[in-house]
Amino acid sequence: MALDEPRDNDEVYDIDGIKYLVDKNFLEKAKPIKIDYLVHGFKLDCGIDFGMGGCTGCGSDSTGCG
Repeated sequence: MALDEPRDNDEVYDIDGIKYLVDKNFLEKAKPIKIDYLVHGFKLDCGIDFGMGGCTGCGSDSTGCG
């Protein structure tokens, strides 16, 4: 996850006033995508099988995405 500006190939989701941008091509490969906010960061789950139980982000106990 990173701060970014919308592009033509992005799907834009506005949830509680926060805009989430996902590249449409990546979304087809990664869906479903789920973001959980934790006390010290977030956890990102996606449909891509990296052979280590999914895709997670900072603040989680996992090694990360990719």
